[in-house]
Amino acid sequence: MPNLPSAGALPDLLSEGGTLLRDGLVWAIFCRPGKEPVELGRDVVTQRLTTGSFPPELMQEDGWAWFHFDIVHTLSRAQIESIPSLPEEVRQVLTNLERSTRLESEGDIVFGALPAFDDTSTDDERNVSTWRFALEPDLLLTTRRHPIPALGVVYHELQRGLVPRSPAKVVDRALLEFADTLRRDFARLDDQLDRAEDVLLMLDRDTDLGRMSGLLGVARRRSTELRRVLAPVDRIFRDEELELPEWAEDDLRDRSQRQVHAALDDLLALQDRARSLQDELTSNQAEETNRRLYIVSVGTTLMLPATFVTGFFGMNTGGMFLSGGAWDTVIAGILCFGIMLGTWFVLKLTKLL
Repeated sequence: MPNLPSAGALPDLLSEGGTLLRDGLVWAIFCRPGKEPVELGRDVVTQRLTTGSFPPELMQEDGWAWFHFDIVHTLSRAQIESIPSLPEEVRQVLTNLERSTRLESEGDIVFGALPAFDDTSTDDERNVSTWRFALEPDLLLTTRRHPIPALGVVYHELQRGLVPRSPAKVVDRALLEFADTLRRDFARLDDQLDRAEDVLLMLDRDTDLGRMSGLLGVARRRSTELRRVLAPVDRIFRDEELELPEWAEDDLRDRSQRQVHAALDDLLALQDRARSLQDELTSNQAEETNRRLYIVSVGTTLMLPATFVTGFFGMNTGGMFLSGGAWDTVIAGILCFGIMLGTWFVLKLTKLL
């Protein structure tokens, strides 16, 4: 193996007649199972992407390369689109700025776009981004607009010598890291549902219904966001029309499908629990509303006779009963109270209270 200089130590090299790979390259490494990766110079990267083959000294090695590009700038996207060794559809996928996911193959090349969390937000509100890849038996080419921690995790594992025999396992490992991050999010949301359930079991009617509604709202909103990301990926791997090359079938079709589907099952279980707690909350809110309406109704019913009495004595007519004595007001008040008490007994006897 030649002692190749690192990518960062070389000047920018141009391909013949163009500006291929002038910038945007984050790393370029050559990986051999059981050994630490070797950084490749841009001349080697340029040759591989221009001609479709490595220099003879690398072709004798049993290994594969990983080229990772940042396409945040228009110029770097234009350079990826000009790679002659890749089909046009593959180049378009690598430079697409949409967040949709896909997985396809063309000949011996597997390409697509897969989700991952970026590092532009906090752990509680991780944003979901998309990274794109083109996969060949001896090459993994990835692009991204935002830093993707999952790819960084895989890169550092390779640096420690944990190199698989196929670059397809790098894609599978990145998906596994994404699924593990999802499960950590699920655990956090599950803790929120535990707190909401505790509130439901020890209900304080004055304040805790609103607090529980807030906890459930956050959990349901976040789980819905994650499902919108995860469900399309699961559909992609379960698509019977998806045909992958034999060398990538086991790592991408089988292992990745199992881990994505398992994460989706966990998410669906979390949503079912949140929905069950939401139904229970709605039932308690309805019960609390009915209880308050009941109190208002009882008070209104008890005051109805007294309202009639005061209205009757408030008429400005002559010869009104209890209108000339010194204790007439007291007698009228006792009369109102007696009628209210009688109404209460009647409601009790008829079991309306």
